[in-house]
Amino acid sequence: MTIHKKIVFAIRSYRYLQDEILEQRGFERGQLEVSTFPDGERYQRILSNVSGREVVLIGGTTSDSDTLEIYDLAYALIKYGAKSIYLVFPYFGYSTMERAIKSGEVVTAKARAVMLSSLPRTSMGNHFVFFDLHSEGIPYYFEGQVLLSHIYCKPIVTKVANQLARNGFVMACTDAGRAKWVESLANDMGVNAAFVFKRRVSGEETEVTSISADVENRDVVIYDDMIRTGGSLINAAKAYKNAGANKIFTITTHGLFNNDALEKIRDSGVIEKVITTNSYPQYKAADDFLQIESIAPMIINYLNALD
Repeated sequence: MTIHKKIVFAIRSYRYLQDEILEQRGFERGQLEVSTFPDGERYQRILSNVSGREVVLIGGTTSDSDTLEIYDLAYALIKYGAKSIYLVFPYFGYSTMERAIKSGEVVTAKARAVMLSSLPRTSMGNHFVFFDLHSEGIPYYFEGQVLLSHIYCKPIVTKVANQLARNGFVMACTDAGRAKWVESLANDMGVNAAFVFKRRVSGEETEVTSISADVENRDVVIYDDMIRTGGSLINAAKAYKNAGANKIFTITTHGLFNNDALEKIRDSGVIEKVITTNSYPQYKAADDFLQIESIAPMIINYLNALD
């Protein structure tokens, strides 16, 4: 009896993760033909035979275009006979739009979840895999018989924190919103946790009013699930520094670094190093300030555990 390897596809912006996964034996590369017509419409053709196969598709919803690319490709893979499909979302976009604050606001995280839930079901089910979602409630937005896995990048965070910071460091966050998650990390490592209290000055500005723990003469490792513009991170780091912190490091799962955020963080002069996973496509190379940790081993472990 022939035993088929899982066949791994990726949308264009996530081919780097596909390449890393395929470095390990046991997986087969899914071949695609992709091009764009002059009017902007996307052409996709599946070149590999997927009938009766276990299919893996990697693609984050980093943009509306990427979201439709992964949806269209997943739909076609299912229609061409995939026995099962594993949609791996290293980054799930619109995760901060998970509830309406003002009347009439679109809860885009839920709209995206409902859209992806509408994919036809394979005979062995549709499996969606996420990494460090911004909100624990997002998986409950998916409908029907979708099977969900939420993978925490805690092994990466704890490994890097222990490598960079001195013994007795403090695990910290930018605000009380991530306090429970950071407290869990701190407990696992046997260190203290800290977070800052903030008050809103205006619609676009907040200021730090106090810190929950003593950081004097200690290294501080700030964890946040995502860094976009870096403003909250810089303000928190300055507060920890003003409270007597020694070296400050930052670890994030999803490093978006919009609007020159990485340069602003570097120029702030209060953060020694930024560490991010490659869950979000990086167009910046690693250097002495930016360290990039791959989630490919975590994806491989997940897929291998299915056998």
